[in-house]
Amino acid sequence: MPEELDLNLLRVFDALIDTSSVNEAALRLHLSQSATSHALGRLRRAMNDPILVRAGRRLVPTTFALDAAPRVRNLLATAATLRVSPELDDPRSWERTFAIRLNDGLIPVLAPRVTRLVTASAPGVRIRFVRQDSKDPDQLRDGSLDLDVGVVGPPPPDVFTERLFTDRFVAAVAADSALGQAAELSVDDLCRYPHISSSRRGLARGPLDDALKRDGRSRRVTAVVPSYAVGALIALEQDVICLVPLTVARHLVDRAVPLRWHEVPYHLPEADVELRWHRRADTDPASRWLRARIREAVQPLLETSP
Repeated sequence: MPEELDLNLLRVFDALIDTSSVNEAALRLHLSQSATSHALGRLRRAMNDPILVRAGRRLVPTTFALDAAPRVRNLLATAATLRVSPELDDPRSWERTFAIRLNDGLIPVLAPRVTRLVTASAPGVRIRFVRQDSKDPDQLRDGSLDLDVGVVGPPPPDVFTERLFTDRFVAAVAADSALGQAAELSVDDLCRYPHISSSRRGLARGPLDDALKRDGRSRRVTAVVPSYAVGALIALEQDVICLVPLTVARHLVDRAVPLRWHEVPYHLPEADVELRWHRRADTDPASRWLRARIREAVQPLLETSP
């Protein structure tokens, strides 16, 4: 008698096609590897197809499996809507956790604003802010992330994107330093004073170095730190320069941190900060509510942008 398909098997199928790995699918689904292997066997019998086949040292989906994957995801998304509680329309009744991935430049700016807005309208909701150690969309696909906010790049077809605002880099310096008292920042200043580089990848070079090189100039980076907030705080201690997003500089200055920011005397690339979510959550009421809170948190940034 042929094996029957159920939602649990379809969830395993979706994870297997997304990961091309029994072990990774098991981790994603919080199952044992043997249970996932057993489920793969059931899927093969039910679908009359190998689903995953060996290609060298790795597994790859069959043509049938790749063709079936979008339909399975649609079925899972439809099934999820059938289980929505009538209380979902009232955020004050929710007891749940949302996961939002933010890049390090946005964490000190948006995390407090989003937390305040969420707490005011949904006291039982907890926000888990995830650092952007990766820009991989798979966590949106498998539901371990609800939203992704940052500078990411072209999205895959199954991820929806909305531009929130455009940010640019400015030079943060101590307000009581010689640079902080200066009317503006010159190219000579950029080359004379030491710099703090903020990079989660540990990079000491960036677009400013390329711009200076075209003029036959260079700067001196004396330290590399993993986040813009740390770099800006180091700039409080001495006559050093740290390039940070304007949103970070303005946020710290507005909160009476003794910093000042200068425009950089070069045209540096701007960055579009985007809000992203998976298409399976596009019409979900909870996801729509959370996206609205993000837009609300960002609105003051738009109103004060020059």
